[in-house]
Amino acid sequence: MTMPAPAFAPRRPLPLPTPGRPLLKVCGLKYPANVAAVAALGPDLLGFVFARRSPRYAAEALDAAQLRALPLPKVGVFVNEPLAQLRRLALHFGLDAVQLHGQESAADCAALAGAGLPVVKAFGVGETLDLSRLAAYVPHCAYFVFDTAGPQAGGNGVAFDWQLLRGYDLPTPYLLAGGLGPADAAALRRLRLPGLAGFDVNSCFEQSPGLKDAGLLKEFMRELRG
Repeated sequence: MTMPAPAFAPRRPLPLPTPGRPLLKVCGLKYPANVAAVAALGPDLLGFVFARRSPRYAAEALDAAQLRALPLPKVGVFVNEPLAQLRRLALHFGLDAVQLHGQESAADCAALAGAGLPVVKAFGVGETLDLSRLAAYVPHCAYFVFDTAGPQAGGNGVAFDWQLLRGYDLPTPYLLAGGLGPADAAALRRLRLPGLAGFDVNSCFEQSPGLKDAGLLKEFMRELRG
């Protein structure tokens, strides 16, 4: 799939994995005041959902100028979005990366990365995990996300068996997602898995879809980071 000449230049690079300090991405933000409150806590990444079927669909609620001014890397979450539209939204909202939660191909990821837009590719995990199907994505993705497979493309709010990642042997670091909540902080702090760079939290920290509880997040971050 072809795209126009590169015109995208993220202003804030994605953070690199740091041993002993897990990255934290807070995803599913929607409302401007809440975005500001969560950003003030200092997570590593902020995530915004651009999938229209999601109750966290944010494109019509977000303040594009506010997003462009935020000092943290911003990740847009998309599900099978046409690449031209995806790229237009990324430019409009000043996104620094995109997270793909659908059936996007390795070629799609390559096209976006080639246009200067870093890619995070999400994969649903059920009772097993076939790492061989991920190999084609490795050259084109900055991170993977492993989420729980379910009826929704993301945000199913339940955990999968983390031990399935004990055999992870690919060079791409990943974020762990799927039902991570306030009570998991201590377990996540102790978790040691190959390739694990950090965690992606969402529904378990909400007062309602898209509205995060900043107090819960603050305490979680304190426990997670010791």
